[in-house]
Amino acid sequence: MPKVKTNRVKYPEGWELIEPTLRELQAKMREAENDTHDEISKELYEFCLDQGYADRNLIAKWKKPGYERLCCLRCMQPRDHNYATTCVCRVPKHLREEKVIECVHCGCRGCASGD
Repeated sequence: MPKVKTNRVKYPEGWELIEPTLRELQAKMREAENDTHDEISKELYEFCLDQGYADRNLIAKWKKPGYERLCCLRCMQPRDHNYATTCVCRVPKHLREEKVIECVHCGCRGCASGD
């Protein structure tokens, strides 16, 4: 028979000061996750693109397999990098020699789809 887990965590001093705020934030997050996600109107989307608030080409890349997490278009341009390859942030984490990297162009720390 499995053991019954009980919540016997000993909270440090001062926990009672931050607990209400944490519970409130947790409730807001749960509400946001359960809320319906209506998409923006076509008119608003086009306005954002026309005014430069969104990048049409980057959004088009996000729709293609393997580019869902692409941080910027410059990171995939071979002409902007040594040895005519892509940026180091596009290399999956399990293939990196260095575990902590940062893109010199945009500051991304990893946007490979396999991460």
